[in-house]
Amino acid sequence: MFSSLWSHLKRNKVKLLVVVIFLIMIVFVKKVLIDIVYVGQQYAKNRIITAWGEKIKSGNLSVDYSLDQTLSDIAQLGLNTVNVPVEIDIPSLTANTMSVNPESKKKAIELIRKLRYKGINVILEPYPYIKDGELYETKLKPADVNVWFWNWKQVVLSPLIKDIAKPYQVYALCIGSNFDQIETDYGYWTDVADFVRINYPGRITYKTNWWYTAKWDTQKAEQNDTYTRKLNNPVFEKVDFISVAAYFELTDKDTNTVENLVSSLYSTQIFKRQQNVFSELENLSTRWQKPVFFGELGFPRRNKAAVHPWNPLPSTIINDQEQANCFQAYKEVFEKATWNLGFSVFAIGKIDENKNYYPSEQSIGVINSWYK
Repeated sequence: MFSSLWSHLKRNKVKLLVVVIFLIMIVFVKKVLIDIVYVGQQYAKNRIITAWGEKIKSGNLSVDYSLDQTLSDIAQLGLNTVNVPVEIDIPSLTANTMSVNPESKKKAIELIRKLRYKGINVILEPYPYIKDGELYETKLKPADVNVWFWNWKQVVLSPLIKDIAKPYQVYALCIGSNFDQIETDYGYWTDVADFVRINYPGRITYKTNWWYTAKWDTQKAEQNDTYTRKLNNPVFEKVDFISVAAYFELTDKDTNTVENLVSSLYSTQIFKRQQNVFSELENLSTRWQKPVFFGELGFPRRNKAAVHPWNPLPSTIINDQEQANCFQAYKEVFEKATWNLGFSVFAIGKIDENKNYYPSEQSIGVINSWYK
């Protein structure tokens, strides 16, 4: 049987050689011309190079995003990056256990594959989804932080690195987001950063939540002051860029002109705090010699959007222009700051009656004009 097969191969060696060459050509076209040359050209085309440095122009996806809406939003907002969440299911605010949601992970991979061929960068974020999304990560306070951080590394970050970040070469991996209650566990977070560095060769970032200071606060420079603690957080030495969820409270007015909002970013009006948001962010960058990135920049389409930007429903009165004015103010203040790496619009990828942060038509115009 083997001799017969060998004789057959010898008689048809020319045909076999042609087939082999053809298969090699297919692999070459796929791996080199498409995966390397074409994809590389797409990424190069989408780079945003300004007189103030290279910038990230991103959008945060809602956890229930759709692929089609995401691709549409990327185009209409002129984005070059997308913050892709993978849902991390956590049963309660005190739980030490967690799990990567398999459907969310599968959908993220499907989207990232599509984004790759469009030259769109990805910031991969393990997104804490506490008690089916009813509770906020800012309130999470596990009963045993030692167990929690071990699980965060081994159960969450390790598989995300192995299955998504490394094989799909994402732009950056966010190692933690808005964990207000455990952010000062510095030793644990620097250990997390070191763990990720060993296992992942790409960029890493940590997202810290917004804060406030007040000139009239006599303890504002104390060691336990929120801003002071953030300014001295050693995890920022470990990352490539510092991400900030920029829900800073600016004014006490229902509606604002762009000029008033610009002024408030240098001296907030709410409760007469006179917080200089611009200066504090610049100081954070200078302290660690790292660029600052607005990892979340969003405002509800409502009156009082600048009063409590973190509140999805600060008023029952819809106001598309107020949201746009907030985006315009941030654009005018931060667009030319060399230490500011860019921003990520919160939130895109899904439109329905509950998505109060989704950009209005006026806001889309402002966002699209950024860095042009």
